[in-house]
Amino acid sequence: MSTTSRFVVQSTLALLVVGFVALLTIVGTTIWLGERAQVYFNDVIAARDTRAAAVELRNAVQTAEASQRGFLLTGSEIYLAPYEPAKSLAQKQLAILQRGLTGEADTQVVLERLTSLVADKFSELDQTIALKRDRRDADALAIVRTNRGKAVMDEANVFFSGVIRSADDRLTLGVGEQRANAATLRSVSVIGAIVIVLVVGGAIVSVRRYTRELAEARDEVTLLNTGLEKRVEQRTADLRQVNEEIQRFAYIVTHDLRAPLVNIMGFTSELERSVETLQKLIDQSNAANDSADPVARSARLAATEDLPEAIGFIRSSTKKMDNLINAILKLSREGRRELRPEEINLADTIRTSAATIQHQLSEANGQINVHIDVPPVWADRLSLEQVFGNLLDNAVKYRSARRTLQIDVRARVLPGERVGVEIADNGRGIAEEDRERVFELFRRAGAQNEPGEGIGLAHVRTVVRNLGGEITVTSAPDVGTTFRLILPLHPPFSQRSYA
Repeated sequence: MSTTSRFVVQSTLALLVVGFVALLTIVGTTIWLGERAQVYFNDVIAARDTRAAAVELRNAVQTAEASQRGFLLTGSEIYLAPYEPAKSLAQKQLAILQRGLTGEADTQVVLERLTSLVADKFSELDQTIALKRDRRDADALAIVRTNRGKAVMDEANVFFSGVIRSADDRLTLGVGEQRANAATLRSVSVIGAIVIVLVVGGAIVSVRRYTRELAEARDEVTLLNTGLEKRVEQRTADLRQVNEEIQRFAYIVTHDLRAPLVNIMGFTSELERSVETLQKLIDQSNAANDSADPVARSARLAATEDLPEAIGFIRSSTKKMDNLINAILKLSREGRRELRPEEINLADTIRTSAATIQHQLSEANGQINVHIDVPPVWADRLSLEQVFGNLLDNAVKYRSARRTLQIDVRARVLPGERVGVEIADNGRGIAEEDRERVFELFRRAGAQNEPGEGIGLAHVRTVVRNLGGEITVTSAPDVGTTFRLILPLHPPFSQRSYA
């Protein structure tokens, strides 16, 4: 089953869409998991800071309590050295803990109670230390023996443990979510990678299959073109041979037709001389007897009117046939001539062709204006001279009797390495229905008041096409005619014949 270009485009587009969707899924999932990871990361950091603050606060309170007990037992100020730093650290960690737990409704009560307990504990410690310094050992010992400080510390330890346990739970949850995010991202990436690999593989298979079929089709086309070129060469050779046979046949036929035509023309001359002799004999006879003799009257009428009229018809017909035979012979001889391309200046060639009709142009009081500024063309000189000579001769021949003849010749460079030449006149013009007929062989248009066989423009079109160009005509009756030629700057032919 062959792969069409439309199927390849559609399948490749579908694969690209699937791959694009997979890529977007991976990117979207990565962004979403990244945002979630950032949330859990921030929560883990906050839980860690809360736990650390709770631990540091508990240690600071315990350090202060231990310092207070050492001082109460020994009375040495050296035991109070860590007290103030511990008290300051406890206040700092309590502030951190308050910031970390702010906004959590279920811990607000715990935070308030813990703050109160810390304050009570340090109040009790400050009071006993102050009494010891005042040497009121019994009062300080009495406060300690109330176990109020122990109860406050025990309750505070419960809250410390709860805060630390809650922070540990948050840390455990955050780590678990991070692991789940990583697993999800890994799964999505693997699945997306598999989809993209399948998409790329499918596209490669489709393109390779289509490329292979294109290569096979190209080989087939090359093979067909090779065969076609051979067939074209064979057909061209056959056509050339047929054309040559047609030309030989036309030459032979016209040559063979000329022999009986010459005989007819010769016998017509003999018949004409015989009629003249018969006329003299009849003229010498007595015209008076013609009225009495019907046969004599008929003979006189035949000799003086019927026979000369019939001979005139024969002469005009044979002359017309002779002109047609000469035209066919001319085409046959021209068809065997080889084209010889050379560099030609169009302006000089047209002026040369105009010079050949200068006598008729002067008699018609006409004028030719040449406006040509184009590069030289490569063409067959004789062919171009025949084309321009025929067109200019027609312009003079079919001029209008009501105005002075004006012929304008213009040329310009056209796209595609071509030259356009226009030969425009203000003659009697050509009717619309006759504009294509004028290029047909032995066909003429308009009033037949000028001599010709109707082969001129047919010959012109054939010559122009053999030069690789084209000719068209635009015209309006009693306005004028414009012939437009398009010629290549460089010949599309080597030396060859019109055939």
